[in-house]
Amino acid sequence: MTILFKKESYDIIGACFEVYNEKGNGFLEAVYQECLAIELGLRGVPFVEKPRLHLEYKGHPLKQEYEPDFLCFDEILLEIKAVKHLTPEHRAQTINYLKATGKPLALLVNFGHFPKIEHERFLLPAKIETPPGE
Repeated sequence: MTILFKKESYDIIGACFEVYNEKGNGFLEAVYQECLAIELGLRGVPFVEKPRLHLEYKGHPLKQEYEPDFLCFDEILLEIKAVKHLTPEHRAQTINYLKATGKPLALLVNFGHFPKIEHERFLLPAKIETPPGE
């Protein structure tokens, strides 16, 4: 089984662990975001912080835009949280971002959990093709 963006994911999650080891839990998400931007830069991980990604509906552009916390390697969405536990709503939000942007991979990282960060990987769901005549 091949893991999509294995090395890149490892680099990103490693940066998240380093930030958590330095800051611990209990800060606001904005603090972790700022620290993570520094750490990703120190590690040479290419990223854009809060990029504006355009959305569409049935081929029509939407006025609404999506701003993920980070877009790394131009392919990996990185969503960060600072909450006690990740919830199904956080996971659903991350999956919806994948669908909306067409990016292949998202990492959801929670800095608010104790005694260590929570992190999960999400792949872009495959479209289910309906056979003709059904």
